Amino acid sequence: MKKDISKIATINRREFLKSSGGIALFIGASGLFPVMVSCTDQKKLKEQFEKHSVSAWVQLTEDGGLTIYNPAAEMGQGSMTSLPLIFAEEMDADWSKVKVEFSPQESDIYGSPGWSPDSKLMFTVGSRTTNSYFTTMRKAGAQARYILLHSAAKHWELPISELKTSKSVITHEASGNEISYGELIPYLTTPESFPDFTEKEIKKVSDFNLIGQDVPRTEIPAKVDGTAQFAIDVRLPDMVYGVLERGKRHGAKPTLLNESEILEQPGIIKIVPFDYAIGLIAQTLEQALLAKNLLKIEWSESASSGFNSDEIYSEYEKVAEGTKNGEVIVDEGDVNNARQNSSKTYSCDFKNDYVYHAQLEPLNAVIQVSKDLQKAEVWVGSQQGADTKLGVPRILGVPPENVNVHLQYLGGGFGRRSLSDFVEECAILAKEMAPKPVKLIWTREDDLRYGTFRPMSLQRVKASIDSKGEINSFSHTVVGDGGNLVASGIRNSHYAIPNQFADWRETTHGVRLKHWRSVGHGANKFAIESMLDQVALDQNIDPVALRRKLMSDSPRALATLEKAVEMSHWAGASPEGRAKGISFVEHGSLGTGICEISLDRTTGKIKVHRFWIALDAGIIVQPDNVKAQMEGGIMMGMSSALQERISIVNGEVQQSNFNDYSLLRMEDCPDSIEIALIDSEEHPEGVGETSTPMVAGAISNAFLKLTGKPLTHIPFTPERVLEALNS
Repeated sequence: MKKDISKIATINRREFLKSSGGIALFIGASGLFPVMVSCTDQKKLKEQFEKHSVSAWVQLTEDGGLTIYNPAAEMGQGSMTSLPLIFAEEMDADWSKVKVEFSPQESDIYGSPGWSPDSKLMFTVGSRTTNSYFTTMRKAGAQARYILLHSAAKHWELPISELKTSKSVITHEASGNEISYGELIPYLTTPESFPDFTEKEIKKVSDFNLIGQDVPRTEIPAKVDGTAQFAIDVRLPDMVYGVLERGKRHGAKPTLLNESEILEQPGIIKIVPFDYAIGLIAQTLEQALLAKNLLKIEWSESASSGFNSDEIYSEYEKVAEGTKNGEVIVDEGDVNNARQNSSKTYSCDFKNDYVYHAQLEPLNAVIQVSKDLQKAEVWVGSQQGADTKLGVPRILGVPPENVNVHLQYLGGGFGRRSLSDFVEECAILAKEMAPKPVKLIWTREDDLRYGTFRPMSLQRVKASIDSKGEINSFSHTVVGDGGNLVASGIRNSHYAIPNQFADWRETTHGVRLKHWRSVGHGANKFAIESMLDQVALDQNIDPVALRRKLMSDSPRALATLEKAVEMSHWAGASPEGRAKGISFVEHGSLGTGICEISLDRTTGKIKVHRFWIALDAGIIVQPDNVKAQMEGGIMMGMSSALQERISIVNGEVQQSNFNDYSLLRMEDCPDSIEIALIDSEEHPEGVGETSTPMVAGAISNAFLKLTGKPLTHIPFTPERVLEALNS
């Protein structure tokens, strides 16, 4: 059964805290002390909200039930368990009695530390969720536990130092007193002062009971039995449906030629023009889509007119050949001098095509604007952002507090749902239909043709060696559109190369772009790792030995290398017709991946048989979930490295759906993916984007070992593989 949405629609941020009994432990923002308020004392709740900007991370009921609030989006990465688990660890809560819900979408209260000092964000991107919320959730959990300890000490008239907590129970060993958190509710009092809860006041890693254990994910049962609520499941009374025709060329302006004909179609309520699209609102989705197919639109030229993606690489090569630097990202030592004094210089161009996000759940949102246009309720699966109200207040011309966002599960994000364009479109339609709620749906064709892609790029990489055979310089020039979208991952922080240079040289084609899983790391780590193996092959050095020497000053990176080598039996012979390839990636966490491939030399198809990964991600909150993320990242990396590509001709995307945009199939999955997690007490790092960018480099290096020929253009389609094989 789905949730009663009509009831949810009446609950705002204030009211949701009053929706259950028990007690809410408010953890203060900006250094305010924690306070607690009975959830049935509405007058006190109101006073508290008026007095302070506070957040409620947990609610406790008399029967011992706990509701812990998750501030991050849940798109399959497990935040619905990992963040509450961190809180519960410090609170010494009985996890079996914990329920998890999304927190309100208000970054000033529930945000994690942002990009700049004193800023806050609710932004589930960049594998930053566990990393950025780890300390916040631990301190909040410790504050909640302290309130409970203080209250028990007052109740028993005992020193707080003599009390212990475990699984939601407080005990005093000497007297034999024992009371559960729920039983303590009538005796709760607010302490007059609190510890600072620095690293010394919170738990040691060795004392963890929940963190580091394979705790089942809280949202999986609902996803399995179909009760999990995604935005596309939302149904509201009197709801109408919206679709947009955006054309094939990004940014082209439409002129509708048959408006009266469209308005006569069954169920059509309104036509809403956009600068780049024609919007339709209908009684049903089917009616909206039928009328959309009848639209006669004259499209203008756009910035992408005349652009052909397959033909632009020759222009990129000219840009890379230019002597004028772009935006310099790395400039260490003197690359030019080192190259002049080298015994040999290597140069290679690497390329990668546009890639589509391909999230399973099509983009959609439901918005209901009040009749006076002053308030809005929003149901959406979003990765949130700097504006947690997702642009809706700006469209309505109302303050942010007038917009209430009900965050839903995401059926895939990968960076696409960190953009709020689809929410803003829905808000424009809902404003036209107020107070009727409007559901906007992008079809797969809409999303693919008007997608926001991982940008295409060219990497010109040069490496030189000195008279001793040591790499003495490394330069990396990226040509492409999107700044960090193509330039991230260009640094070699864990390789001891004395002279390094990297820059980004801008191009633009009017094509919509967006962060795609691991962003620029995918293309740049592929180029870096492939170049290292080309040097190793030419110098007759084992690729592992070469990296082992380069990682001499990075023991944590080196440990992942040694572990992956051990797991894969690198030194042992592969079965006939197979070869192994290696690749190292840093993306917050550190990982070394090794794959074993074979090749059909007739068709050009590469088969990945096995993958081994060794990962150092600091403290691991949920080991099994980390492994699941690594496995998912490997599969996504294989799909993009072997098959996925968007091509553009005269500014128009050539692919339309999964019939002509190819994804990896089940039959292409490796026989095994083995993952080793390195023990660490360092602060947790993200893991969702570490494995994806190691795939292309590992495959290309295995191909180099197997054939002696390099693969330099992602994806490694059979045609490109045969071309490389026959070169």
